[in-house]
Amino acid sequence: MEFKEELKKYQDIVNSELEKYILKEECPEKVLNQSMEYSLMAGGKRLRPILIISTYQLFKDNIQQCMPYAIAVEMVHNFSLIHDDLPGIDNDDFRHGKPTNHKKFNEATAILAGDGLLNGAYQVISKDIKNTHYQELPSKLQVFEEFSEAINRLIAGEYVDTEYEGKEISNQYLEYIHKNKTGALIKLCVRIGAILAGASNQEIQELGEYAEKIGLAFQVKDDILSEEGDEKVLGKPVGNDASLKKCTYVSKYGLEGAKEILENLTKEAIKKLEPFGDKAQFLKELALYIQNRNR
Repeated sequence: MEFKEELKKYQDIVNSELEKYILKEECPEKVLNQSMEYSLMAGGKRLRPILIISTYQLFKDNIQQCMPYAIAVEMVHNFSLIHDDLPGIDNDDFRHGKPTNHKKFNEATAILAGDGLLNGAYQVISKDIKNTHYQELPSKLQVFEEFSEAINRLIAGEYVDTEYEGKEISNQYLEYIHKNKTGALIKLCVRIGAILAGASNQEIQELGEYAEKIGLAFQVKDDILSEEGDEKVLGKPVGNDASLKKCTYVSKYGLEGAKEILENLTKEAIKKLEPFGDKAQFLKELALYIQNRNR
């Protein structure tokens, strides 16, 4: 199966599963539920849940075993996007070519929609753990612990990114921001897939190192697209990072320097997959997809 076809297959699986978690009932908070649905089903790449599923499939076939965690991570990702777009953080008007949540609804509703998605993620995982056979409980509890810590790192990275707007920061701080803000959740996804599938500690370590590389590569590519991307393809304005005077890989290393870093990270990520042979072909192509994407 061609990579794009396989990617679309995974996206369709995730979108179909997400539909099961949309709250449709008539209730006083109906608009809040619509706000959560608006962002959750806005048409993202679904990269994070796809990483969980495709990593799980390196070892096992029954993806329903990892699906609750794929859904939970996508909920967390969309929580972070809603809050990232808020006036007090990046103050963005568009995402995926549509008005951001606080523009479509209002700021209070957007904040609470983000909160609702974050809490919803914990509900999904808690329900799965509650119904877990005792033999699988240690791995599920390890995933829950790593899940909570990754969200903690995401929030920390977002804070440091916001706090240092307009300030000169070191190379180490720049990497720290992006390893936490973006990379922690991506690394978590690969580790979740491996842990739930019963991979060895060595395999989990190697896959985690792959994920660290693509997580940082994803953010470097975002910085590049913010500088030279097509607004119509991106679905959001270009140049917002510069207008906010954010320190990015482009502002720090220049456009060509950022592209060189991106290429090296991608090569290093693919090399980390060598022990898994042809089984990891999709993950290898996913690293190249991150490097070459236009949105």
